[in-house]
Amino acid sequence: MDFNGKTIIVTGAGKGIGREIARMLVERGAQVVALTRSASDVDLLQAEPGCRAIQVDLADANATREAAISALPADFLVNCAGTTELQPFLDTTVEAFDRLVAVNTRAPMIVAQEYARFLIKEGRKGAIVNVSSVASFIGIPDHAAYCASKGGLDGLTRVMAKELGPQGIRANGVHPTVTLTPMAVKAWSDPDKAAGMKQRIPVGRFAEPSDIADVVLFLLSDQAAMVNGISMPVDGGFMIA
Repeated sequence: MDFNGKTIIVTGAGKGIGREIARMLVERGAQVVALTRSASDVDLLQAEPGCRAIQVDLADANATREAAISALPADFLVNCAGTTELQPFLDTTVEAFDRLVAVNTRAPMIVAQEYARFLIKEGRKGAIVNVSSVASFIGIPDHAAYCASKGGLDGLTRVMAKELGPQGIRANGVHPTVTLTPMAVKAWSDPDKAAGMKQRIPVGRFAEPSDIADVVLFLLSDQAAMVNGISMPVDGGFMIA
């Protein structure tokens, strides 16, 4: 997959899956505009060839819109930023719920709005990949707000595909199983909890960031020109187990 001459916005590019997506895109000739929250991640990304970084707290709607506009022009968009907070359903706080929805659901909507408006105005085609989670399909204990936020993202992806497809902009979702990022290591630090989850994955392991990035790049590419509106599990068979 060749991305020479293409510019791709990647949110959450400072760490984990987003960082691997950015790395693989640059390796294939792309210019990446990385949206990330951490100042230290901005410094690291800016030092890498082919990458421009914008620091933004995606929980802030106005700052998110400003960052999205400043990231343009762009050919493709990957909404990969995400956050989580472990709370049982009965103990889920309004503050935590609102924060996860703001970052995991509202921010992708805002960035995609500005990206799509730009493309439509310019008469250009494009593609959006929203990185969701298998947590949008199933109930995971202690992940009430996270599951809800990713389910909301899936709903947005389907509407994007329906409304933006006629404008030449495809939108698809990718749904990883547990992926070995710093956030996942924190969420699955309990050995018993991790073992129970891993036993439900037929290939017998958690995902690596590169497993997810490969699928994201395919969905951005011309090879996926007729793929629009899907929810693609990248889960080692978890959903059929």
